[in-house]
Order: sequence, then C-alpha cells, then structure tokens
Amino acid sequence: MKRKLEISELIFKILAYFLLTVFAICCLYPFIYAISSAISGKRYVATNQIVLLPKDIQFDAFMAVFRNNSFWSSYANTLFLTFFGTLFSLGVAILGAYALSKKRLLFRREFNFFLVFTMWFSAGVVPQFLNYTATQKVFYDLGITDDKWMIVIAMGMAAMNIVLLRNAFEGVPSEIEEAAIVDGATEFQVLTKVYVPMSKSTVATVGLFFGISRWNGYFWAKTMIKNTNEWPLQVYIREYLEKKIWDSDADTIFNNPYAETSIVYAMVVCAIIPILIIYPYIQKYFAKGVTMGGVKE
Repeated sequence: MKRKLEISELIFKILAYFLLTVFAICCLYPFIYAISSAISGKRYVATNQIVLLPKDIQFDAFMAVFRNNSFWSSYANTLFLTFFGTLFSLGVAILGAYALSKKRLLFRREFNFFLVFTMWFSAGVVPQFLNYTATQKVFYDLGITDDKWMIVIAMGMAAMNIVLLRNAFEGVPSEIEEAAIVDGATEFQVLTKVYVPMSKSTVATVGLFFGISRWNGYFWAKTMIKNTNEWPLQVYIREYLEKKIWDSDADTIFNNPYAETSIVYAMVVCAIIPILIIYPYIQKYFAKGVTMGGVKE
C-alpha cells in the first residue's frame, strides 16, 4: 500500500518540481530563441520582435550558412580538435589515474599532492601563455606547423578529470586484479580489460567533459592558432560576428534577405547539433560516473 504524503512532504515535492521546471525552461529558452531568430523574417529580427516563437518563417540564413565554405572548414577543424583532443586527453588521464591509484607507486602521495595542488593554485594566464609559446616553438622545430596539434597535445592535461578517474579506479576490488594477474594478464591488459570496463561510467563522463571543453574552446585557440584557415568553429563565429556585423557595409546588410544576426544564430544552431546528438547516449553514465569518481571508498 502506497504511503500517503504528509503536508510538508507534498509542499516540498511541489516546490522541487516547480523549481526544476523553471530551471529547465531557463536552460531551453536560449536554444529555442536561437532557432526562432535564425528562421524568422529580417524585419522581425532587426527590430527585436522575436521573443519565443519565429515570425515570417524563412530559411535564407541557413542556406547562406550551408554555402559558406569557411564555416564548414572551421567546422572540420573543430571536429579534428574534439576527436583527437578527447582521445589524447582521455588516454593521458586514464594512464595517469591508473598509476596514481596504485599504492605500490613510488612517491605516490607526493604525486597526488602535486596533482591536487594545481587545482588549488594556478600559475596564471601569462605563465601558461609562455609555456604554450615554448611548446609551439618545439613543434615548429620538429617540423609540425599545424597549430591544431599543439592545441591537442599541449592542452591534454586536466587534474580534476584525473582525480575522478583515480577515485573510480581505487574503487575496483583488488581481488579482480589479482585474479587477472594469476591468469597471466599483463599490466596493460589489467588496465584495459579490468579497470576501464569496470569504470566505464566515469570514463564516459570524463570523455564528455573533455569533448565539450574541446568543442567550446575559444581563448587558447584564438591566441595560439596563427593560420586563420585552422581556426575552430567558436573562433570563426566570433570573428564573423565582429567583421560581418559590427564592421559590415550598410548597403550589404540592406541587400541581404535575412538579418545579419540570423546567420549568426544559424551558425550557433549548427554548432550545437553534434553535442545534442551525442549527449543523450552518454547521459545515462553521467550521474553514476561523477558519483563513482567523486567519492572515495
């Protein structure tokens, strides 16, 4: 028999659902507004008449984006940075977390302390910039002139994600590892066949963190990538916003069948589509992965 809720429990439940609904609407509204502004008529967008739903629906802005080769080139650059950056960062994080989770590691406590220390105290933007500049020079000396690889490799470290994976690996029963070693498994096989599968929720969550950070990366990509043809999507959209809207010719804006802000919103909608596709598949691991990696038994 279902227990009847008390008045205080009922009030709390109603309030919780109300706040969650408001929060969900606040998160969803910018995306709906971007779509509405991208497909609304020029007059309504230019005069700020779009509040929620589109008016005078047309797709000229999206057609202009589809014909923009520079946009799709930057899209490819972002896919490159996200794919290889996530793989490299996740590989480094898994290897580092596995080593730090082992009590037999020499100077384990000191290494863990220095790892956490970087989360408490940051050197600042200027030392980080000098470090990246020195790394970039090393890449040039090696003959690697594609700055995207510098972004992938030099920015492949994230202390927080290593801590999450380390805690998840420490939760794996040692008896399973011992059984694998008795069966003849090597250290690498123990990692790939035991630890990673048993911590797949945390691995998927950390992979999502890395992927989103690479997809949305702007500042260091703008600062370190010199060739404009190698700019990722976020940098391209920002530069387009500055040059095509704030500095564009009035006659050009007048002759376009769409508002200039509509094409920016169309770019934003196209940019967020891959995240919307991937996130539902990883969402089921998210809460469990953070819990497993964030709590040490």
